Parts: sequence; C-alpha cells; structure tokens
Amino acid sequence: METNYLLPNKFKKLGWVLFGLGLIGGIFIYATIGLTDEFLKVKVLSVYDNQLFGDSSFFKIVENGIFDELVSVFIIVGGFLVGFTKEKIEDEFIYKLRKDSLVWALIVNYSILLVAILFVYDMTFLHILFFNMFTTLVFFVIRFSVLKYKYLSHEE
Repeated sequence: METNYLLPNKFKKLGWVLFGLGLIGGIFIYATIGLTDEFLKVKVLSVYDNQLFGDSSFFKIVENGIFDELVSVFIIVGGFLVGFTKEKIEDEFIYKLRKDSLVWALIVNYSILLVAILFVYDMTFLHILFFNMFTTLVFFVIRFSVLKYKYLSHEE
C-alpha cells in the first residue's frame, strides 16, 4: 500500500519523546495555573497584541512566558510524528487501523465538543475549547497505539 503522506519510521521515537514531554508539561501547566506565566520569559514577535485596557498593535516585540507555547508545540509535533510515521511493517491492515483510529478520534472529539457546547458555560467551556485543540490528536494516537498493540500481540 503506497502511503506518500507518512514519514519514515525513524521519527517515531522522537515523536514519543516530544508527545510525552508535552503531555507532562500540559498536566503541569493545568495543575499550576498561573505559576508558569513567568517561566521561560523571553522577548517574542507578536503578530497582534491587544492589551485589556490599552492599545492594540500589529507586529510588535513583547515579553512573554513561552512554556505553554513550547508544551503545545511538543504535543502537536510529537502527536503527528507518532501518528503519521510508517510502522516497521506497513501493510493494509495497519493502514486500516490508522484510518479507523482517525475517524474514531474525530467522532469522539466532536461528540464531546457538541455536548460541551450544549451543557457547559463560561470559563469551563473555554478550558474545554483549549483542550479540544489537542484531543483529536491525543485520541487518535491512543486508539491507534492500543489497536496496533492488540493486533501485534495476537499475531505472535
């Protein structure tokens, strides 16, 4: 089966490291809300800066704690590397597992989002939207890994 969109298998280990560090960092950020704002504070380019009681500006250098951005990048890049790198043996069944896992992750993710839209409000809903940026990828990686593990353990 020709899969041009998959990366070489050598990226999988790096993906697991980034994905794991990102998830641990994300749990740390959520557990210590507000404490990570001052962590890794550097000057960065802001495409749009809108102060609560100040001026708005485009393309401005601002000082910002980048820990949350790094964690987000680690989760996204790591998740993509884990989910979209070739397996050592990439056959039609693995392709089917990958496709089914992705469809399942989308259905579960948007079902949760729909329930949240209907029944969750205020800042809690904003937190759910924040998590929703990552849950499709997280659900996909978990589902694909579990199905692949079951398949490989039954094969032996």
